[in-house]
Amino acid sequence: MPIREYRCTACGHRFETLLRAGEDEPDACPACGSAVERLISAHAVGGGTQEATACASGACAPCGGGACPACE
Repeated sequence: MPIREYRCTACGHRFETLLRAGEDEPDACPACGSAVERLISAHAVGGGTQEATACASGACAPCGGGACPACE
């Protein structure tokens, strides 16, 4: 059962939905009822030991090595 991510073409609302076998993809935004587009989601990749840390700018950088002000 895939989890799919969508964005409304009118209001920009983003949402995810779990599609069960035989279910149709949503064609309307739950917030405003307008058309939606399916987004391509990034898949999580495991196996590493580094953790992401939020830096002061709001962006994420790998922890360690002093690349992020929050890591220093």
